[in-house]
Amino acid sequence: MKYVTVAFWSAIFGEILGYLVSQLNNVTYNYTAVAVVAIIVGEIAIIAIPGLSGKATKDAVDTKQSNQ
Repeated sequence: MKYVTVAFWSAIFGEILGYLVSQLNNVTYNYTAVAVVAIIVGEIAIIAIPGLSGKATKDAVDTKQSNQ
């Protein structure tokens, strides 16, 4: 369920950001491409960030325990 929620909010925030950027750069706003890119980035983030953070935390704990 969290992946669906992330996809929904990624699309919403991506649309807002895409609209603002397109207006500032005077380019045509393509809502489909913006939504797809935002959802892909959001899903990658929800998978990668905990994986990277867990690895860093585990290494820090292992290093700390081996020094004692």
